[in-house]
Amino acid sequence: MTFDSSWDVDKYRSEHEYEDHWQFRRQFLVAHQDKFPEDRLVCLAQVFFNIEFLGCQYPKKVMDLIETLSEGLADDLREKRKGKLQRTFVAASDAAEAKAKRCK
Repeated sequence: MTFDSSWDVDKYRSEHEYEDHWQFRRQFLVAHQDKFPEDRLVCLAQVFFNIEFLGCQYPKKVMDLIETLSEGLADDLREKRKGKLQRTFVAASDAAEAKAKRCK
């Protein structure tokens, strides 16, 4: 099934969005512009960004869809990030437990 792809992708760039972040989302939008309705694709592009840049997680079905749609699109970004400092998120309960162990 194909969808109308005559809409302007660039209208979805946020005024304060970094150029490289926008190019990342834009690449996703352009690659799949004819495969989804406009509003759904814009949401999927944001989810793609959130996963890659913010480390967000979504239900398995969504993660699987984004994984399929992102094949080949995020490879450069992932390669650039190798060897860079990675953020580690710790649950508050784990942090409290570690602190309690240090105090003993």
